[in-house]
Amino acid sequence: MSPAIALAFLPLVVTLLVRYRHYFRLLVRTVLLRSLRDCLSGLRMEERAFSYVLTHALPGDPGHILTTLDHWSSHCEYLSHMGPAKGQILMRLVEEKAPACALELGTYCGYSTLLIARALPPGGRLLTVERDPRTAAVAEKLIRLAGFDEHTVELIVGRSEEVIPRLRTQYELSRADLVLLAHRPRCYLRDLQLLEGHALLPAGATVLADHVLFPGAPRFLQYAKSCGRYRCRLHHTGLPDFPAIKDGIAQLTYAGPG
Repeated sequence: MSPAIALAFLPLVVTLLVRYRHYFRLLVRTVLLRSLRDCLSGLRMEERAFSYVLTHALPGDPGHILTTLDHWSSHCEYLSHMGPAKGQILMRLVEEKAPACALELGTYCGYSTLLIARALPPGGRLLTVERDPRTAAVAEKLIRLAGFDEHTVELIVGRSEEVIPRLRTQYELSRADLVLLAHRPRCYLRDLQLLEGHALLPAGATVLADHVLFPGAPRFLQYAKSCGRYRCRLHHTGLPDFPAIKDGIAQLTYAGPG
């Protein structure tokens, strides 16, 4: 490419960088810097975050552990976690619904797991599913560090589409009063239909889905709004540390199979 042609495209490039600067910063923090630090340290970012929690957070105090993770994400390495703004929405809904049994698909580092667990009613139970064994190992340690035993929070390692059909028989989950979808948005619709097909959603169950606007789950939202079995509400938020990037949590109330 000649210098003249390159100069002709320069204003366009500058305009795009200014307009999408928040997305560019997110890309740098979540992909480029993370990959470099993974290579240099030999550890995953989630493992480095847990090491930070071990030296800075109070064991047995879920709130302090969550605050420590937020600090790590803001000041050290971006964690791509739910964050405090969405976390407040999640905790409020769990407290309102008071589910006897909750299900989380996508444990990741355990941040949203702790949010749900600390808001459960007495005797409440949470099953959380993570497909990546190495990430699940970090989440398991974080959950136990926060003081939750296996009777309250049980972590299942496996692919959601393989775990859901076994929840009733293998894990004695006959119904999920509240479900959080926080794994891969492209899998939300498939897994929601699996939950319906295996009769794991009682009438009145609450289904929450994160990241429905960014990166987005359009097919999931279209199905929930058009199938006639859900009342839908969207809680608008921004990404943690990137409030200009708009996202949202979808809240679905299941009316039953009718």
